Amino acid sequence: MINKAAILHKPGWNYVYPLDRNTLKIRLKAAKNDLQEVKVIFGRRYDGKAPYNVKKMELVASDGLYDYFETSITMDDNRFRYLFYLSDGSEGIWFTEKGFSNIKPGKSFGYGEYFQYPVINEGDIFSIPEWVQDAVFYQVFPERFYNGNTDNDPDRIRPWGAKPESDSFFGGDLEGIIKKLDYLENLGVNALYLNPIFSSTSNHKYNIDDFYKVDPSFGNKEILKKLVAEAHKRGIRVILDAVFNHSGFNFFAFKDVRENGASSKYSDWFFIDNYPVKTTPPVNYDTFANDVIDMPKLNTSNPEVQDYLLGAAEYWLNEVDIDGWRLDVADEVDHNFWRKFRERVKKIKPNAYIVGEIWHNSEKWLQGDQFDAIMNYPLEMSVLDFFAYKKIGPGEFNNRLARNWMLYQDRVNYSMLNLLDSHDTRRLINFFSGEKELMKLAVLFQFTYPGAPMIYYGDEVGIEGEDDPDCRRCMVWDIEKQDKDLYKYYQKLISLRHELIPLRRGDYQPILIDEIKNTYGFLRSYEDESIVVIINNSPLSQKYTLAGNLFGYKKEISNYLDDSSFQLGDDKKYIIKISKFKGMILS
Repeated sequence: MINKAAILHKPGWNYVYPLDRNTLKIRLKAAKNDLQEVKVIFGRRYDGKAPYNVKKMELVASDGLYDYFETSITMDDNRFRYLFYLSDGSEGIWFTEKGFSNIKPGKSFGYGEYFQYPVINEGDIFSIPEWVQDAVFYQVFPERFYNGNTDNDPDRIRPWGAKPESDSFFGGDLEGIIKKLDYLENLGVNALYLNPIFSSTSNHKYNIDDFYKVDPSFGNKEILKKLVAEAHKRGIRVILDAVFNHSGFNFFAFKDVRENGASSKYSDWFFIDNYPVKTTPPVNYDTFANDVIDMPKLNTSNPEVQDYLLGAAEYWLNEVDIDGWRLDVADEVDHNFWRKFRERVKKIKPNAYIVGEIWHNSEKWLQGDQFDAIMNYPLEMSVLDFFAYKKIGPGEFNNRLARNWMLYQDRVNYSMLNLLDSHDTRRLINFFSGEKELMKLAVLFQFTYPGAPMIYYGDEVGIEGEDDPDCRRCMVWDIEKQDKDLYKYYQKLISLRHELIPLRRGDYQPILIDEIKNTYGFLRSYEDESIVVIINNSPLSQKYTLAGNLFGYKKEISNYLDDSSFQLGDDKKYIIKISKFKGMILS
């Protein structure tokens, strides 16, 4: 008997969405291993007498509890009605908007029985910048990357490379990034994400005092403009950090509130419990996190606050031609603000990338009206649990990937900012307790999984660091102190990602989930080209036989990354031998 309680389809969100003016992508969720056949029956919304189309839905993903079925349906109309036929091999039922029915729908089947997609409007088609799928991001913490101009060094500067404290300054600046663009180009990255660069008293610049001014210790607007222009010459895009949840302590409006109390015309720019404003713990105003005194929370529902912040977003797009915004503490800013933000940013630069900092389920922000994607911390956590902590095996790893994938539209998944560490976490090598070969496995997965991979500056040369502030160490520029092997590994992976289009745009299909051998493999396919990735997350060498038709015989199979071996058998199957803690990319 079909488990009806597990069946789920919703006419909207990630369960049905337009791909173009005449095509819908449709998903349905069911209990794992419950259904053998799923069909969608569809037709024109207002023409109940016309012959209905029938299309089989394919099983595209499974997790520990559910199977996910999917297909695309196309008509010469853009107004749809549809229902489902479900079978477990012995029982067949119809699933409609009103529920389940054992009676086959006929011509008189009621209009209200069908799921409806009233019309595909042009504005409802989620548009995400195409370039993001081809991007390899590099995150720069400007104060720690390179000191390109000692004349703008702040007071209390410490020797480059000293152990960082929360209030340390080392002199990194925008000119330093310009001087190292050749390094970034040689590495192969083609997108930069810069932590905040605007006027602030801190080294991290997340307490911004002037959203329209580059911090003097970093340079000025003209230098930022030069940085973006020089990056663009090299095919490198640049996104900046938008800190719109809160301001700095010396932000003009907060200064006025401190001085004038309830009579300040900016009193409604913040969330203040009573007056006078108390600036010693416990404070009497809302802040970022808990009582972060120098980060008062902004009231982004206030139209004046909106105009100020949205004006800043527009200003930097217009003035220096940046390529997008990363949104700090994005889930604590109201949705209406982000809708206005998207509208105004995309009006200036339709292919600007808008990526939110959210560490959890982000469905509400990724419906096409707010963000293009998020920093994919859920992916990072799954990768670390599998590769670093050994908390889960390949089966649960795949379950997590499937659950996370099915939360969002495909175009969102292919635009995710896939990170493994950042300025808010320990360094990647520290997650792996210095075990470089295991770290390499995680990086291999990061660069072969759908979405845009992001490198936190210095990971490619082996920089270590525990939690903030230790993870914000100075970039190592002494070649003798850099991990050259790790650098070459990153460089090779980046090169392969640029070379092999299935790694950027191909479908994703698990083909090997071996709990006993702790091995995971998947297929990336794009048009007539296929790539197989096999990862041996085990201290033992493994051997597998893969069908040659996985590759379509379009290319001679190539072993790109390590000394593992393969051979083609007489029956056109590949015998793959993989060393311990190794991975292979086969094309």
